[in-house]
Amino acid sequence: MSTDTEAGAVAPETLAPAPPVLEASGVTVRFGGLLALSDVGLAIPPGTIVGLVGPNGAGKSTLFAVLSGLLRPASGRVHLRGRDITKDSPQGRARQGMARTFQQPELFLGLTVREHIVLAHRVRFSRQRLWRDMVDPRSLLPSSREEKERVDTLLELLDLTQVARSAVGGLPLGTSRLVEIARALATRPDIVLLDEPLSGLDMKETENLASVFQRVVNNEDHRVSLLMVEHDVATVLSLSSRIFVLNFGELIASGTPAEIRGNESVRSAYLGDDDATVGGKPQ
Repeated sequence: MSTDTEAGAVAPETLAPAPPVLEASGVTVRFGGLLALSDVGLAIPPGTIVGLVGPNGAGKSTLFAVLSGLLRPASGRVHLRGRDITKDSPQGRARQGMARTFQQPELFLGLTVREHIVLAHRVRFSRQRLWRDMVDPRSLLPSSREEKERVDTLLELLDLTQVARSAVGGLPLGTSRLVEIARALATRPDIVLLDEPLSGLDMKETENLASVFQRVVNNEDHRVSLLMVEHDVATVLSLSSRIFVLNFGELIASGTPAEIRGNESVRSAYLGDDDATVGGKPQ
């Protein structure tokens, strides 16, 4: 009696890994005579949390700008789901399945939490309604069962149901960050770029947001990857399945949290020799 493998089936351990959702290769950026990034590459697998860390001035913000379309590299390429997006605008990348958040939440203070999510959903799926939405906020009421279900699902996933009808202007920073993430997810992206999402949060808010990130990537409704640029090394190490480390514009290490902890170059450049440094925010 033959086994499945004998019959031609591929054993699970021999299956090729899924292609990356987002990939950058050979990225070099110059500002005049300053070499900000030198031949940097990274790959983000689907359905994962990936961290991008490094000391101040390492090039994290520059690489983030290249990936999000705000800055075009002198050389190198960026691919989203296999498609070359190096020359695409941020808006073009959003239409292809990329979303992002900002260090300081960029929200419309007069809109409620629910209205932010509805508007973001329509940016991707009902663009013909946007002008009417801008003129008459009452039109932001969900217009279809699919839209209402999607909005309600995101409110529940990110623990925002209780503040759904609240204007965002009076929300604490941690909740505002959740609204930004919900808005990004409403476009059903393949990847969300998170720009220092834990900045300014207290310990409880940080733990809450970390829990949300884990729920998001494990959500069966829509597999999404998160690329997190962050200074909170301890949280990055605890959340990420893979981490990339920059220093002086060069990629000095990449790997699992365990590999990064044990990398001498990383410890020397960033983490320090004392294990206590790994567990806290760098000064």
